[in-house]
Amino acid sequence: MITRKAQLPEDVKVQMRGGDGEVHMKMLLDPERFCGHGRLFNHMVLAPGCSIGYHEHQGESETFYILTGEARYNDNGTQVTLGPGYCAHTASGQGHSIANAGETPLEFIALIVNS
Repeated sequence: MITRKAQLPEDVKVQMRGGDGEVHMKMLLDPERFCGHGRLFNHMVLAPGCSIGYHEHQGESETFYILTGEARYNDNGTQVTLGPGYCAHTASGQGHSIANAGETPLEFIALIVNS
């Protein structure tokens, strides 16, 4: 199955998980295509100053792959800086947050799968 860029569903979340500003999302894969093994595969964009607030995952893991920009990432209580090519994984029972720490849009791929 091929999905063209113009066909990708888009959504905007305001103050996602208690974060700042807006998160722009394109759904790359419909949750039904995970065959019960996950729920999210999205291209995410955070403008400068925007963030997704700290949250924990239970029964699932989330992985971020940074495409462009600079991220301030809370890795289960440890603050780190991420850039293009970095991959951050949060296992079930752990928490994380992500914020745009730069002057350009932060773009990343987010994948949530069941543990």
